[in-house]
Amino acid sequence: MATTNAGWYGEDSEVSQTRGRLFEAVCLAATSIGLLSVFVLLLYVSNDAFKPLSADLGWHLVFLGTVGLPVISLGAYYHFRAGGLAGEVAYTTTGLPIVGLLLAGGLGVVFAELLSIKEFFTLAIGLAAVAALLLAHTKFRPTAALERLFLAPILAIVVLFGTPPTAVARLVGLSKRVVSLPELILTSPLLPLPSLQLLATLTLPVAVLAGWLVGRRRESRRDGLLAAGVILAGGLGMLTFEAATGIAATTWVIVYTTTAVPIAVYVEGVYRRQKGIAGLIFPVVLVAGAALGVVLTDALGFAGPEVWLDWAYLTSMPSTTAAEAGIYPALVGSVMLLIVVVVATFPVGVGAAIYLEEYAPATGLTGRFVTLIEINIANLAGVPSVVYGLLGLAVFVRFVHMPNGSIVVGGLTVGLLILPIVIISAQEAIEAVPDSQRQAAYGMGSTRWQTVRNVVLPEAIPGILTGTILALGRAIGETAPLLLVGIAASVRMAPNSFFDLGSAMPRQIYTWAFEPKADFRYGVLAAGVVTLLVVLLVMNATAIIMRNKFERA
Repeated sequence: MATTNAGWYGEDSEVSQTRGRLFEAVCLAATSIGLLSVFVLLLYVSNDAFKPLSADLGWHLVFLGTVGLPVISLGAYYHFRAGGLAGEVAYTTTGLPIVGLLLAGGLGVVFAELLSIKEFFTLAIGLAAVAALLLAHTKFRPTAALERLFLAPILAIVVLFGTPPTAVARLVGLSKRVVSLPELILTSPLLPLPSLQLLATLTLPVAVLAGWLVGRRRESRRDGLLAAGVILAGGLGMLTFEAATGIAATTWVIVYTTTAVPIAVYVEGVYRRQKGIAGLIFPVVLVAGAALGVVLTDALGFAGPEVWLDWAYLTSMPSTTAAEAGIYPALVGSVMLLIVVVVATFPVGVGAAIYLEEYAPATGLTGRFVTLIEINIANLAGVPSVVYGLLGLAVFVRFVHMPNGSIVVGGLTVGLLILPIVIISAQEAIEAVPDSQRQAAYGMGSTRWQTVRNVVLPEAIPGILTGTILALGRAIGETAPLLLVGIAASVRMAPNSFFDLGSAMPRQIYTWAFEPKADFRYGVLAAGVVTLLVVLLVMNATAIIMRNKFERA
């Protein structure tokens, strides 16, 4: 009888293993087909955008020798000999400059079209003043957290925007308007140069944050202060580059703060760990090889490809001539749309997730109502985007009477689209925090809010940010909601306000797809698609890196 059972179990085990292997093979084939399809699509679009076959054969051979072969050799060395950590360092140090330059470009767009450096400087000082007042209130009334919750928005409005005379008379009996702090600063004749304003409001906070990170890593406050001082001194050194290069000092400060500082902090961490140092060679070889290739092709007279996607394309306005067409207004519109989406969805989504996971009752009538809400949130995440376009048209344009086709309407509509995704991802991140940590905090006498703020959120924020970035990646590529709320197909000027008529990259690409001229439908369209895909891939890669980093931590 025992023999029969063993034989029966062995046959069943063999059948189960066969099914498992078959299922694994099917999954692998499906994944390979999907990845291959995406890769072929990228090759097809990139071929139209860059036209590599239009370059001379010598040009290809030169760059193959200066960039292709060294990069392939280093990649093989990292994979087979140096270990995975060196490869990770190589790819991270190569991706950080790309992300930093994209961020610098986004800040440049904001300063050029939306907010001047002087206005940014005064706004930052106003926010610092509000924070200082709240810290002072915390010092003198440490237990009045609810009071600060109501005081914070009032202080922000008064300090940043002032108050009208009627409101002042009604609230405090004054007959004159309270002038905002930014207005007082703007009227001052002693404002520093724009580059110094950026140093004070952009580079200095980043230097303080980087110094805190370095000091925490090394467990030395002295090392942190030294790192912050070195970073700030480097920012001051950027001011001397304007005379040597002719490029504005503000540009150098922005690029230094968003690109050079993160790279320096990351490299410092690599040297401190003494692991994966070989990966630092990769970006050096890549940049040096590209520079050498440019010099050699110019010296030998080899013509490069006739690319559609170049600097002129990114900084030009749309045109009826394909050779002169650009994506700049749509690029600015997409940046402004993302700002609206982040401001509108992140606080609401994370706040809703915190309530549903930490405060909402699980039993009783209220518990059943909360369960119904969670089911509806899950269903809303799968609603087609065109439905959200109709919702945005009905609510924001017809009911609230916001300007049709404005950036704020498009951003709020797309924000509604990704709000369920943000809530669900934030809920999963909060739920993943071990309950033992909550119980330990309660055992030490912490309140529920103190536990959420000091225990749950620090553990969950990596997952929350990862989900939010992935949701923003979907938001930036949506077209159907923008069509329904009247986002323009093409505009000649970039929007200067969130209430201005604007366009967006997916909307502009959709317009080019129906142009009768072949150069638009292939070259200009392909360049726009590559631009949008680069932004999406960088955002997704950033989310993945953040997730992996915090999972190891």
